[in-house]
Amino acid sequence: MRSILIADSGSTKTQWCLLSGDKKKMISTQGISPYFLNDDSLGKILSEELLPKMGEIIIDEIYYYGTGCSNPENISLVKRGLKKLYKNAIVKVDHDLLGAAKALCGNEKGIACILGTGSNSCYYNGKKIVKNSPGLGFILGDEGSGTHLGKKVLQYYLYNTFDAELMDKFKDKYPQSTSEILDSVYKSPLPNRYLAQFVPFLIENRKHFMIENIIEDSINDFFFNHIYKYRESWSLPINFVGSVAFGFKDTLASMCIEYELKLGNVIQSPMEGLIKYHQNN
Repeated sequence: MRSILIADSGSTKTQWCLLSGDKKKMISTQGISPYFLNDDSLGKILSEELLPKMGEIIIDEIYYYGTGCSNPENISLVKRGLKKLYKNAIVKVDHDLLGAAKALCGNEKGIACILGTGSNSCYYNGKKIVKNSPGLGFILGDEGSGTHLGKKVLQYYLYNTFDAELMDKFKDKYPQSTSEILDSVYKSPLPNRYLAQFVPFLIENRKHFMIENIIEDSINDFFFNHIYKYRESWSLPINFVGSVAFGFKDTLASMCIEYELKLGNVIQSPMEGLIKYHQNN
C-alpha cells in the first residue's frame, strides 16, 4: 500500500493531505513562500509544524504544488527540504498554478485562475499548462488578489477617500497609526500577507458602493490584464480557486456575464480536487 503526501502551498498557509489506502489525514502549516525562505527557515517550518503531525508512516511519493515554484532555484529549495525529511520518497515539486489547474479541470481543457493572497492564471490543455499570463508579483501585479484588494483598501483609507462611515469602521477594526501601517507595508518581511489581511473589511462591508467599487475594479483588472488575453477564454470555461475567488464569486459571475465568458468551477481550496486527481491518475 503506497502512501502519498499532497501539498498545496500559498503565501499564507499550506494544506497537506496524507493518503494511505482509503485513509486520509489533513494537516495545516503556515504558508511556504520560497522567495522569503532559505534552507534553515524552510527546514524549521517542516520539522516543527509538519513532521510532528505525520506520525511514523513511510511516505512513498510527495506531490508539492506551491507559490513561487516555477523558479528552478525555488523548486530545488523545496525539494531539498522535503528530501531531508523523507529521503526515500519520490518528490515532485510544481507551481501552485498547475495544482490549481488539475484541481479545477482534472483532465479537461480550461482556463484556471488563482485568486488568493496572490493571483495567477493559465490555459490548461488537460495535461499541462500551455499558456500563462505574466505574473509580476504583488508590487506590480497580482490583480484581483487579496494583496491587490488590501492595497486598495489602504489607499482609500490613507488618502481619506472613504466616507465618514467607512473611515470610522476602519479605525475601529484596525487602530494602527499611519506610520505603523506604512512600516508594516515597507519594512515587514511578508508585506503581501499583511496587505491581504484587509480583505475581511471588504467582506464585512459589502453593498457599500465604495467597497463594491474596490472589489469590482480589482477583479476587472484581473479579467482585462489576464483572462482577456487568452483566445481560449471565449470557448472554454473560466475556473477559479482561492479564498478571494470563493468570497467574491458573485462578482466573478457578473464579470463573466459582462465579458461574455462562461464561468466554470469556483472553489475555495484545490485540495479536494488534487486528491481526486491523484487517486484517478
